[in-house]
Amino acid sequence: MLKTLLCGTALLALTAGAAHAQVSNNVIKIGVMNDRSGIYADLAGEGSAIAARLAAEEFGGKIAGAPIEIVVADHQNKADIAANTAREWIDAGNVDVIADVPNSAAALAVQGITKDKKRIFLMS
Repeated sequence: MLKTLLCGTALLALTAGAAHAQVSNNVIKIGVMNDRSGIYADLAGEGSAIAARLAAEEFGGKIAGAPIEIVVADHQNKADIAANTAREWIDAGNVDVIADVPNSAAALAVQGITKDKKRIFLMS
């Protein structure tokens, strides 16, 4: 489900007129941010990253000719870490879509940043 949602959203980002201009460096970068080291790591963690990578492979590693790159991060269930990671991903890493973030405080922090930066955010 997550992999279909991630790739479907990335495809929409490429095909929508305004969103198309936001794809950075002709690479679709999808950031999967979740708890990778704490008590919720077994619920999302590496499993979500694997699902995203598998989804990218299912699409042949490309959407509309643009290669898909998956990046992952551990928000450690802390809103400040999630916010800083989102800013860094968008500003320096050219991440186009941030997905997962299964922690309410972290998700709200990321939501504000993605809204301001006009990026897609898929929270679970």
